[in-house]
Amino acid sequence: MQIDRILIRYGEISTKGRNRNKFIKRLQQNIADACSDLTRFHIESGRDRMHLELNNADEADQIMDRLKIIFGIQSFSPVVKSGRDLDEVKNHASQLVKSVATEGTLFKVKARRADKNYPLDTNELNYEIGSHVLREVPGLKVEMKKPEVELTVEVRSEAVYLSAQTIQGAGGMPIGSGNKAVLMLSGGLDSPVAGYQMMKRGVELEAVHFFSPPFTSEKSKEKVKQLASELAGFSGSVKLHIVPFTKIQQTIHQQVPENYTMTSTRRMMLRISDEIKNKTGARAIVTGESLGQVASQTLESMEAINAVTHAPVLRPLIASDKTDIIEIAKKIGTYETSILPYEDCCTIFTPAAPKTRPKTEKVAFYESFIDFDEMIREAVENTEVITLKPGYQSDEDEEIDLF
Repeated sequence: MQIDRILIRYGEISTKGRNRNKFIKRLQQNIADACSDLTRFHIESGRDRMHLELNNADEADQIMDRLKIIFGIQSFSPVVKSGRDLDEVKNHASQLVKSVATEGTLFKVKARRADKNYPLDTNELNYEIGSHVLREVPGLKVEMKKPEVELTVEVRSEAVYLSAQTIQGAGGMPIGSGNKAVLMLSGGLDSPVAGYQMMKRGVELEAVHFFSPPFTSEKSKEKVKQLASELAGFSGSVKLHIVPFTKIQQTIHQQVPENYTMTSTRRMMLRISDEIKNKTGARAIVTGESLGQVASQTLESMEAINAVTHAPVLRPLIASDKTDIIEIAKKIGTYETSILPYEDCCTIFTPAAPKTRPKTEKVAFYESFIDFDEMIREAVENTEVITLKPGYQSDEDEEIDLF
């Protein structure tokens, strides 16, 4: 059947008070951006729902595929437009239910009258349409409390709109409604999942990656670009800041006692991320840390590492175990890239016995003999910034732009 419009339900946005319109406008803009290469459609926004009025019904499936990953949408339904004549409404209703129902499907009709002048009231509409559908679609079973297919019939002054399918959206809040943060993006499993979780809360992300050639290869850099591209599938694009980190990392390895090198390395990464946060106008730093997972992720380590910045450091995975993280990575499509065997700078120079309860004053003392300020300034100045879109492939492959 020809889809004339798509009904979008907000979910969490509906709980907002005076600021609700700001969230709705942001969601409207994100939908328009995600579908900018398709035929323009009209968006009608209401208090609790949004209607996309399509100008090209042939693009309905493409639009719905893109709506599935846009944060801020709880669910949506394809809608068929009918004339107000009851026989026409019945015909559309039976065809619509037939397209989604199977033998034994539990079914109900739910009519609404926005136009109270329509000759039939809601109970009469439910009976007339429901009886017709049951005759035309064999094997249906009526279920009023928990139907598998709920045929919604909305009567308006200009037409009657019918829907019989509810498709789950990504939930969360529209990206951009929660300001901006920088994500410390390694090549592992955790940080892309942390980025996804923050995007779901409406935070726009720019990613920071620390690159230490020749100890880390070009393939490791390409791996991180691919991960940024996969995250861009949820936002349209992600800016990636690739920081040259070799000099700083070698200096730490040579000058700081071995069991404190991991703590010092993370502190320098956080200081650089803080500088990039300030340059980009971001409000926080996001990491993929999970409490107790490695030596640098104990509470004592986090305290010593956090001491170098006053910026909020957000750790959305702090209480997640590895099984939880792997499950989400598979769901969002970053798992296969994350497990590629290319080392990043977090895995090189790993000490045999890293300090799990480092003292902030001790690591600060060890660092005081080195002019890290100048090295950090130099690293930030020489940072490579690229914008990744969905479908990125390395230079030898063809690039695919999904949006």
